Formats: sequence, structure tokens, C-alpha cells
Amino acid sequence: MGDIPKDARKLNLGYNHIKELKSMDFSGLTGLEEGSLRTLELQKNKLKHVPRGLPHSLETLKLANNRIQGLQEAAFEGLKKLRVLDLQNNLITSLRSNALSPLVKLECLYLDGNNIETVQGSLKLAQLNLLSMANNKIPSLSSTFFTLLQSLAILRLPGNVLFRVPHDLPQALSSLNLDRNQIRSLRSRELGHLRHLAALSVSYNKLVSVDGALRLPNLTVLELSGNHLRTLPSRVTSRLERLDCRQNSIQEVTYQQLSGMRQLRHLFLENNTIQHFEANALKNCIHLTNLALEQNLLPAIPEGLPETLVRLDLKGNRIQTIREQELVSLKRLQVLNLRNNKLSSLSLSALELLPRLKKVYLDGNPWNCSCEILRVKRRLQARRVEIRNELCNEPIRATGDDWRAYLREQDRCEEYIRETGLENQEKSTIPIESTENEEYYDYDS
Repeated sequence: MGDIPKDARKLNLGYNHIKELKSMDFSGLTGLEEGSLRTLELQKNKLKHVPRGLPHSLETLKLANNRIQGLQEAAFEGLKKLRVLDLQNNLITSLRSNALSPLVKLECLYLDGNNIETVQGSLKLAQLNLLSMANNKIPSLSSTFFTLLQSLAILRLPGNVLFRVPHDLPQALSSLNLDRNQIRSLRSRELGHLRHLAALSVSYNKLVSVDGALRLPNLTVLELSGNHLRTLPSRVTSRLERLDCRQNSIQEVTYQQLSGMRQLRHLFLENNTIQHFEANALKNCIHLTNLALEQNLLPAIPEGLPETLVRLDLKGNRIQTIREQELVSLKRLQVLNLRNNKLSSLSLSALELLPRLKKVYLDGNPWNCSCEILRVKRRLQARRVEIRNELCNEPIRATGDDWRAYLREQDRCEEYIRETGLENQEKSTIPIESTENEEYYDYDS
């Protein structure tokens, strides 16, 4: 290491084939005695142990993607300034909390992608802010594990084998991720004290019930996709802004379930079995901009949707007609997705109720390609609404595919469109407003 400047603050030795580092390897850097080295990167090597005798000035130590099998307390002796420790993707099977005790200033600890099955003792890391142990084999955490982690704000435990929410979680938590575990229920006794929690994700578990656990005063994001819920969670805090319940077994949506969610902006309910969507169920959701209802069993577009909607996704339902009363309130709608339904005709008067429409997806329906559909399509294109050009490009040919009959039908359609076009343009009095500043989720369309 003789070529390394004595005043080096960052040393990157990653992506090599280093199998071992000894304290003597740093002896040539006399400047380290003055505490100049802050960051040491050793990721993607072949280390089997945490190197000993590391400079006491270190604040960031990256040891990800090595072959470290265990943590010894002596390895971290003297590292009282260390703030970030990255041990992702090693071969650690057991975590002994006392091994990390010397790291009194540690703020971020990453242990993702190991083979951790047991966690022993209480982590004595009073300043720890972020703890990530995703993709391990942890079945449970003792109630004392978090006793001394009262500064912990972010806890990530996805991809483990937890059967329940850990007990006595730190009250300071603002973000909790428990995705891809085996959790069956959420209870107030496990979560009710988390008054600072803003984001909770329990997707792809085995949830069948959610009791009053989610009346958390600061919760704004709730992710519950890929579970076994039959109803929407009720009694959720009124501050919720995003609710994701896609890929469950929800059969209906009612006003009572959603009446308290006044701040809701994004509601994702695709891939359920929703047949009934109560009229005005979203009446109190006065800030809702995105509603995703793809792949359900809806026979019609829900009535009484909030006028704040910017994107409405209804792909893969059983909708046969579009009625004016279903669209009359949607003055701000920019994107309407009606792919793969059972539509055979279009109503120009209904679509004219959407003055801000920018994109409409209509493919995958059994269209009766009449002159009226051609007229509607051209009217939308004249308004610069993005619509697939392949949709009903020409009317259905006359019986027997007689070419002269086909030309007559084309001429008849052109005359019909000319006669009805001007009249309807004069009747259309709704101004088309610019909506460049509106935002919507550009999820799979």
C-alpha cells in the first residue's frame, strides 16, 4: 500500500480477489494516525472474516458480496466513529448482538441476503437509524431485540419467514417493510404504538384480516398486495395517501369502507374479484387522482367517481357499455383504460364529457365497427387524444365482400361523418384545458 497518499480519506479495494487483510497492511499509511481515512470499500472480494485492526477513523465500511461467515466482537474494536456498515450478501447464519456492541455511533446496518436464521440478544446500538435484514431466513425476533434501538426509524425485513409482526417495535419507526413473509394478521397490540409510522408494507404474505391496527395517526402509505384479504381494511387513518390492495380476494367496494380516507390519492385494486362497486363509494376521497381496477369482474364503470381522477384503469373487466352518468363527473381525467372488456359500441356524447382526455385504450373489445365508431374515433383524434389507429380503421365490409358494396359503405360512412361532425362540434361547449402539470402513475397500461 506504499502508493496510497498518506492523507487518503477514501480507499476502494472492491472488485478484487482479496482473501485476507491484516492490520499491518495499513501500517504504511502514517496519516491514518491523524484519522484521515473515512471510507473503506472491500465489496466483491473473497474475505472470510471481517479484517481486524481497521483504522479507527472509519465512518463507512463496505464488506458486501464476500464470504464472511460470522461476526467476532474483536473485529470491530476501536471503530467508535463508524456510521455505516454494509454486510450484504455474505454467508452469515447467526447474528450475535454483542459482536456489534463496539459500534456506538452506527447509524445504518445492512445485513440483507445472508443466511441468518437466529438472532441472539439485544442490539446495543443507540444511534441506529436504519436496519435492513431482507432476504434471510429469520423466523422471529425476540421482544428484547429492539429494547436499545429507540432511534430506529427504518426497519426492513422482507423475504424472511416471519409468522407474525415482531413484538415491541421501536416507537420511532417511520417506515416498516415486512413483504414476502408468512404473516397472517395485523393487530393493534403489535402496531398500535407506532405513532410515527408513515409507510407500512406487508405485501405478499398470508394476511386474511386487519383489525384496528392501522389507525396510526401518521400513516400515509399502506401496501397490502398479494394477500388473502376479502374486504378492504376499515378504520384506517384519514391521512392515508396511497392504498395498494391488488392481488387479493376483495369482492366489493363500499362507501363505508372508504368514507374516512379524505387524503387518499392513489388506490390500487387490480387483480381482485370485485363485482360490486357501490355508487359514490369514493365520495369523500376528494384528492384521489389514480384508481386502478384492472382484472376484476365489474359489469360497468362505477358511478359517482371523484372529479379529481386523472387516471382510471378498467382493463380486463366485463363492461359492455359506456354511459354518460358514469363519466359526467370526470372533468380532469387524462387517461382511460378500457382494454379487454366487452364493448361493441362507443358513445360520443359520453366521451365528450372528458375535456382533458389525453389517452384512451380500447383494444381487445368485440367492436361493431360501424360508421358511428369511425366518427367517434375521428372526433377524438381531432382533439389530439391518443388512440390506436388500428381501432376500427374501416367499417365492416358488406355481405359477400362485394367490392362495389364495400365502396358504397365507405362513401356512406364518409357522408355520415361529414353531416354529423359539424353539428356535434357546435354542440361541444366544454373547453379543453391544458393539464401539463397534472401527475398520474404511469403503471402498466
